[in-house]
Parts: sequence; C-alpha cells; structure tokens
Amino acid sequence: MRNTANTALQPERRLGPQWRWFSLLEDRTVMGVAFVIPALILLLLFLAYPLILGIWLGFTNALVGRRGEFIGLGNYISLFKDALFWKVTYFTFLYTIAAVFFKLLLGFALAIVLNRDFRAKGLVRATVLLPWIIPTVLSAICFWWLFDTTFSGITWILIKAGLISHKIDYLGNPLNAQICLITANVWRGIPFFTIGLLAGLQTINPTLYEAASIDGAGGWHRFRHVTLPLVTPLLAVVTTFSAIWTFADFQLIWVITKGGPANATHLYGTLSFQRAIPGGQFGEGAAISAFILPVLVVCVLICYKYMRREE
Repeated sequence: MRNTANTALQPERRLGPQWRWFSLLEDRTVMGVAFVIPALILLLLFLAYPLILGIWLGFTNALVGRRGEFIGLGNYISLFKDALFWKVTYFTFLYTIAAVFFKLLLGFALAIVLNRDFRAKGLVRATVLLPWIIPTVLSAICFWWLFDTTFSGITWILIKAGLISHKIDYLGNPLNAQICLITANVWRGIPFFTIGLLAGLQTINPTLYEAASIDGAGGWHRFRHVTLPLVTPLLAVVTTFSAIWTFADFQLIWVITKGGPANATHLYGTLSFQRAIPGGQFGEGAAISAFILPVLVVCVLICYKYMRREE
C-alpha cells in the first residue's frame, strides 16, 4: 500500500516546478505585472530618461562636444534677462489661447451640426477628419505654399475676385505671420474637438430635450441648460489635451516660419531647438524647454480632476 502511494506521488514530484509555473501564470496579479513591465521599460527608456536628462542639462553649460559643468540657475537667470525669451513667452501663450479658443468654438459648432440627421452625413464626417489624418509636416508645407508671398493660392483667388489689387506679405510681416500660424493650427485641430464633442453629444438622452421643449425652452435654453452641463466634463478634457499639444507645438511653426520673421513666431519648442541644435547651446536650450513643464503639469491636473468628476 505504501509503495503504491509513493508511485502515485512521483509524477507530481517530477512535475512540481512546472506546476508552480502554471500556477503563477494563472495569477492575475503576476500576469498584470508581466504585461506592464515591457511598456514600463519603454516609457522609462524613451520618456523618463530624456526628461530627466533635459532637466539636468538645464542646470549645466553643456555645449556641442562638451558635457558641461553644473552652473545652477545660471541659464534661467540669463533667460529672464533675455528680451527675446519674454517675446517668445508672450507669443506662446497668445498662440495657445487663441488657437484653442477658436478650435473649441468652431469644433463645438460643427459637432452640433453633425449630430443632426441629414443627407451624406457619413461623407461629411469623414471629410471633417481629413485635417487630423494628414501628417502635420504635409499640412505645414501646404500652408507654407498658401501663405507664400509670390505664389499664394489665397492671393491669386482674391486678385481674380477683385477684392485686392496687390500681393499680401503673409509670412514677412510679424503680425500676419502670427495670424497665419494660428489659422493653420485651428484648421488642423478642429476635427479633434468635433469628433470628441460629437461622441459626447450622442450620449445625451433625447428625452431630456423633449422634456425641455415641453417646458417651453427654446434652442438656446436647451443648449445652455441641457447640452452644455452634460458635455462640460468631456469639454474640459478635450480642451486640456488640445492646450497641451498646442503649447508644445513644433512641427507647424518650424516648417512654415522657423520662428521668423525677426523671431516673431517662435514658441518655446522652436526656440529651444534653435538654441540647442543649430546653436549648440544644449544647456540653454534645455532650460527653455523646461518652461513647458509647469504648464503641462497644470493641464494634466485639470484633466485628471474632470476625469475623476466624470467617473
């Protein structure tokens, strides 16, 4: 009887380690950690390490070919005394506020229109997505051609229509260049607001509008007291994400104007790149890019707040 029991236990003893591995694979916590670790390694390698390195470089006088030495707040003190830095700060906030405002306004209006039933609604929705689908660099090249002083398609149409008699200097005039860049960013960013808010509008129960209509509420009152309160959490999240991307914009500015004319259209990102890569001032360029972090942190906190409220 004893020999029989020992014989029956021998396969389990031989398969003991494998059995323990199978048990670990069935553990949800272990599997969750196993799936998260590769993504965590990629985030640490490609996001966390460059971020920490950039912050460290901001406190050094690193140049091209030289590691540099720790100088504390020297780069930041120098930037505070730089008139160009404050000029860039002004346009960065102006660019972000103006672009996000018009994207929100036009995107919300377009979402309300697309939320209604009409012919070719699917085709219109697909068309609205085009500015968002097209690569940023390709969009920027198209706008660079449209705003070219000599070959501008906009100028050609206006002259043929008899609205103007001379060519417009779009990118050679500082104010015109700023308006052109904001216009290009608005065109590209409207689909993000439209699709996001359209998804929110479709979750609103139609009976709420019917009840408001029975109570005598007009279109404006239905929008103010029904639509707006229900989409506000989503509206805050979409606006926050758009503000982050707009504030840290680089490709659109660099392709169209490269910060010109006379440094009138630089953002933090483009000025940082210009000082660090072509200029070779790695420390100063990193210090400029560090000014983006506080704004991004505030935007993330706002987004997190409204996401928690929506839950």
